[in-house]
Amino acid sequence: MPNFMPSSSRMRLPRSSQVLAISLRSSSGVPQGRDLGDINDLGLETAWANGGKPKVKLLAPVDLQCVKAAGVTFAVSAMERVIEERAKGVPGRAQAIREELAARIGTDIRKVAPGSPDAAKLKEALIADGLWSQYLEVAIGPDAEVFTKAPPLSSVGWGDYVGIRTQSTWNNPEPEIVVVVDRSGKAVGATLGNDVNLRDYEGRSALLLGKAKDNNAASALGPFIRMFDDKFTIDDVRQAVVELEIVGTDNYRLEGRSTMAEISRDPLELVKQTISEHQYPDGFVLFLGTLFAPTQDRDVKGSGFTHKEGDVVRISTPKLGVLENRVTTSKAAPPWNFGISDLMKNLARRGLLNA
Repeated sequence: MPNFMPSSSRMRLPRSSQVLAISLRSSSGVPQGRDLGDINDLGLETAWANGGKPKVKLLAPVDLQCVKAAGVTFAVSAMERVIEERAKGVPGRAQAIREELAARIGTDIRKVAPGSPDAAKLKEALIADGLWSQYLEVAIGPDAEVFTKAPPLSSVGWGDYVGIRTQSTWNNPEPEIVVVVDRSGKAVGATLGNDVNLRDYEGRSALLLGKAKDNNAASALGPFIRMFDDKFTIDDVRQAVVELEIVGTDNYRLEGRSTMAEISRDPLELVKQTISEHQYPDGFVLFLGTLFAPTQDRDVKGSGFTHKEGDVVRISTPKLGVLENRVTTSKAAPPWNFGISDLMKNLARRGLLNA
């Protein structure tokens, strides 16, 4: 069952909070759940605690819901995708391309509404200058980029490892707010997410999006879902500031933020495009995209940021808490071995499929 949190609770892990376990299938408000008490009494530990043998582990707060993601929803991230494309996945080429694009395009892309007449005019100008890209198409065109980030039950939760493909040399976290949508298409809550991204893979070819995005432990969600009510609404999502902190074992530190007010498409518009001519009878969750695109050099000058094993990534916003994970490779991360058939067998053994 998904893990939910009422608005009245304190949500910053590992401080006190309350959890509600309820079903996403109801679209008639927030059902009454069972109070599980103070979170500190649950004995939750990170996956790297106790020599890698935590006593109690917090799972991702979704189960059968499809995990979807919207990409290129901020102007800055749109430009970074163009840079990846032109750099062909080679990080050392990125800075020169970044400076060229900034000089030629400037901030024009921030000022237009996707799909508007002004966006169409900007597209024509960029095509004439030889600067058009498939990423700009989804950034300012009428259709958003919406893709499947991960299979149901494969996401990891707070305190778990996130995975980077072993061969990747240019990658980054993507700190995002994730909206939770019921089977009728209604947004009913939100949580935090890390849409782990491989810039070198997608930069080589957009057709490698699946390999860049959908890998073992590459989708993190949590710590809990906060349901929408009179104290927490979609407007709180629209105005949220998502903070990011990365701390490496080499004493490297990077901080960033993503301001949702700068998103190019409204969250509910992204939900609307996701359910256009598609149904999700178990509901779905939708990563909304990020403003964060790290350009700060970590090692080699001009090579920008990339993860190292052991990095601790903390994504936070006051009304949704903190999502904390540690970076490893997708090969070294615990394998995903509990699928839908395993869930059904588990529920059957416990006599929970009779309702």
